[in-house]
Amino acid sequence: MNFYAHKLGSPNLGEESPVKGRMVVNAIADTTPMQANIPVIAIAGNPNSGKTALFNAITGSRQHVGNWPGVTVEKKEGLIRQGDQQALLVDLPGTYAFSSRALDETIARDFIVNQHPDVVINVVDSTHLERNLYLTLQLLEMDVPVIVALNMFDEAESLNLQIDIQQLSRLLGTEVIPTVAIQGKGIEQLVRSAMNTALTDPDHRNQGIPSTSEERVPYKLDYGTAIEAEITLLEEYLAKTSAVNQERYWRWHAIKLLEMDAGMRAQVESQLDKSRTVTTDTLETRLAAAQARIRTTLEYEPIDLITEKRYDQAAKIAQAVIRAGDATVSSSYEIDKIMLHPWLAYPIFLGVIWMMFRFTFTLSQPLADWFVTLFEALGTIVRTVLTGHGVPQMLVDFLVEGIIAGLGAVLEFAPPIFLLFFVISILEDIGYMARAALLSDRLMQAVGLHGRAFVPMILGFGCNVTGILATRSLDSPRDRLISILVNPLISCAGRLPIYVLFATAFFKGKRTLVVFSLYILGVLLAALAAKVLSLFIEPDTSSTFVLELPPYRVPRLSAVLTHTWERGKEFLHKAGTVILLAVALVWFLANMPPGTGPGSPDSFIGRIGTAIAPVLRPAGFGTWEAAVALMFGVVAKELIIGTLGVLYGASDATLLQAIQQAWSPLSAYAFMVMTLVYIPCVATIASIRRETDSWKWTAVAVAYTLVLGWILAVVVYQVGMLIGLG
Repeated sequence: MNFYAHKLGSPNLGEESPVKGRMVVNAIADTTPMQANIPVIAIAGNPNSGKTALFNAITGSRQHVGNWPGVTVEKKEGLIRQGDQQALLVDLPGTYAFSSRALDETIARDFIVNQHPDVVINVVDSTHLERNLYLTLQLLEMDVPVIVALNMFDEAESLNLQIDIQQLSRLLGTEVIPTVAIQGKGIEQLVRSAMNTALTDPDHRNQGIPSTSEERVPYKLDYGTAIEAEITLLEEYLAKTSAVNQERYWRWHAIKLLEMDAGMRAQVESQLDKSRTVTTDTLETRLAAAQARIRTTLEYEPIDLITEKRYDQAAKIAQAVIRAGDATVSSSYEIDKIMLHPWLAYPIFLGVIWMMFRFTFTLSQPLADWFVTLFEALGTIVRTVLTGHGVPQMLVDFLVEGIIAGLGAVLEFAPPIFLLFFVISILEDIGYMARAALLSDRLMQAVGLHGRAFVPMILGFGCNVTGILATRSLDSPRDRLISILVNPLISCAGRLPIYVLFATAFFKGKRTLVVFSLYILGVLLAALAAKVLSLFIEPDTSSTFVLELPPYRVPRLSAVLTHTWERGKEFLHKAGTVILLAVALVWFLANMPPGTGPGSPDSFIGRIGTAIAPVLRPAGFGTWEAAVALMFGVVAKELIIGTLGVLYGASDATLLQAIQQAWSPLSAYAFMVMTLVYIPCVATIASIRRETDSWKWTAVAVAYTLVLGWILAVVVYQVGMLIGLG
């Protein structure tokens, strides 16, 4: 793998996929509570170490993982069995360290410290042993049972890296097992070893403390005389105040306090408040004095010295166990000479995105036409059968013109959506998406963020909700807030059916260019909005952008298809629930009061649309049908198509004709721009509220996108009219 660092941020990247060689598994939901008598095995490791691939290899889980941060922020769980014994396997977020800087690091750390897993499987990338051992040393210092899974061992061998497994095990004081997770190699031995360790004392879960039936010598890294003296003093203080209940954790907490870990300091202070021991010697006083003595003696910050010592130790261990053969130049390195070339990288990136849309539309057209024919035939059959059985005409019209026509108008666009996800999954599996995040670093710096903030934007192409959740991995609260507020401007998959419909109606020969322009517009608007917001939101702390580039790999068809289905099924689920119910409501409102019809402005829904339409007239689509479609689009963007299908009383075949009569090419493009920008869908609004914990910022997101969408649509239409495009 290549490694990239820049002074601004530090993302966590994941990489993995479903694999062969699975053990016996019962997958369980994320919310499954830990059972007292079932041992718990945690999986921890750096992003891109193959950690989640290992989890999939053991459990057969179908969780989706991509080459960027935020995907595994929440832990995943699965039950594994060995004979009559079983254990709960927990996949923790990929992290480079255990600190309070990012939410994913906090989740992983607090789970290990507070939930006391019986054993932690530390997944280590064999090809980058030195860097991965930094996290291993932290795990060992936490004094939990650790088994090292030396993963990607085949790639290390292909690079002529010979690793002395026995020597590594001796130096770390723990078992080391080579594995190749994506091929299932070493998995059985790893699970057997983890289960044996976890089941040493199965009853200890009831006491909530690690097993002590086998004496383990705690790993102790010597930080030097000055720092060790302060660690000892802090240990004595923690013992005196009973802030940390168990002696085995005193040293680790003392080290975290010297590192000025805000989260761990808050936890210790909360325990001090509950302590029965009263002392005038406060933690703040102790830490200030310790920090001052270390600075005076060593002339460096304690956190820098501790970090440097861990890296030095990791380097010494790696040098002691690696015997490199003849140097082999990585093929990924050679490819990146072109893909990350200062001048060629950006044209290549735009070319890749262009080809993605070109492939999607070219291949999806025959499938979309088949869906049109299918729903036309289904509507005809249902009408004939129901009419022949004397079913009331209104019910027949509801099923045929409302449900079938409306839902069919949406499902017609399932092929391009699935194909788009298919291509994105291939790019992820190849390893190109991580390069896209790297290329964005310069753009993100220009708008006051860093390259890591581009990752939620990439996820937003699939779903804005996913993109917003991915901001949890950002270190800076300011960057996280800005990323949440601008993510709705990224064009999600729900908007794609609208683009395809209107681009096919008016720009069939250039629809790839039209859709491509809308996706680029969304990114540029998000960048512009981020710049504006950064002027009003005060910066907090600087961070370092550390981006790990996975090697280029041949995509695995099974993994690509799994990822495609996991993403695409959300569209089908939405079509079968939210959109189905909303289409039924649209048809009802469009046919009430009795005597009106879907095309009548006198219907209930027509009156609502008529009241809104004048506001949209400057944008070129001031019809009540367009107003109603946009209104229901707030529920789900895909519903815009279903609503138009119902209101025009059309099947998919004639929906294009109806749109061609009601819109011009210019007003159609303005409508697509409005659809891109205006109010996020309900699910996205709920995510903004949950992640910001603020109604104020949620209202800001809704208000500015609505106003911006209207302004841009008006500008597009009016400028187009002025230059003669109307």
